[in-house]
Amino acid sequence: MSAFLLRRLAISIPTLLIVTMLVFGLQQLLPGDPALALSGEERDPAVLAAIRAEYHLDRPVPVQYAFWLGGALHGDLGISLKSNQPVTELVLAKLPVTAELAGFAMLVALAIGIPAGVISAVKRDSVWDHIANVIGLSGLSIPHFWLGIMLILLVSVQWGLLPPGGFVSPADSLTDNLAGMIMPALVLGGGVAAMMMRHTRSAMLGTLRSDYVRTARAKGLLERTVVIKHALRNALIPIVTLGALALGELLSGAVLTESVFNIPGFGKLVVDAVFNRDYAVVQGVVLFTASAYILLNLCADMAYCLINPRMRG
Repeated sequence: MSAFLLRRLAISIPTLLIVTMLVFGLQQLLPGDPALALSGEERDPAVLAAIRAEYHLDRPVPVQYAFWLGGALHGDLGISLKSNQPVTELVLAKLPVTAELAGFAMLVALAIGIPAGVISAVKRDSVWDHIANVIGLSGLSIPHFWLGIMLILLVSVQWGLLPPGGFVSPADSLTDNLAGMIMPALVLGGGVAAMMMRHTRSAMLGTLRSDYVRTARAKGLLERTVVIKHALRNALIPIVTLGALALGELLSGAVLTESVFNIPGFGKLVVDAVFNRDYAVVQGVVLFTASAYILLNLCADMAYCLINPRMRG
């Protein structure tokens, strides 16, 4: 198990390095000059020169990358060109908001997707199977922004059950915080649940036809034991992979959902940074997101070892 994880870690480190190169390099292709955005309307040449010198914008791109990477390795992602705040502080300030939303959305996806996929596979070609497939296809097809707007109109405006948007810190009011997270989590988690349901169904159909499942049934084990202990456990590997990737995507910030529900997470931070040509913030958020993806994949590899003992060698 240790050797397997060490191999995966050895692959992850150069992958992250390549990601930093791509993030920094592609950022340079964006139009506009951040020094002009900071210099004011007069655009005094002396002010422009001072700004470029302060942020190393007058250096060659490889030198700028070296400065940025060196700072990132020490936890310094630079200074926001717009707010003049450390990017690390901005990212850490938005992280709890997006992490909470992603966590609730993932709980919704797991609570709906896996049971629906298992039932759909066990009851193949039945009414339950058709209902699960229709719901899954609907979850994949309906745009998040449209579903969010419809929920706001129905649940908030018509029924007055939940707030239409905004974010309340759990430290201020746990009840208001949970109430504000229900609809965004349903919108985000519904799409992930649909994907998870289809992957679970496909994996379960394969394992239910396996010899060890037929042997377990021949021994007279209860159908529930056969499905959960034997079939589902061996079908979890692709589901774990999907869950890790989906959680990484949720952590990267659901721009449309956060915009619809006015949630100040990573999505809003990135959008504002792009419009303001705040390169340091964009680079910091993308670097954090890439690191989260790699870390979640390592966690998925650890889960593989726990689920399938054959991978521990």
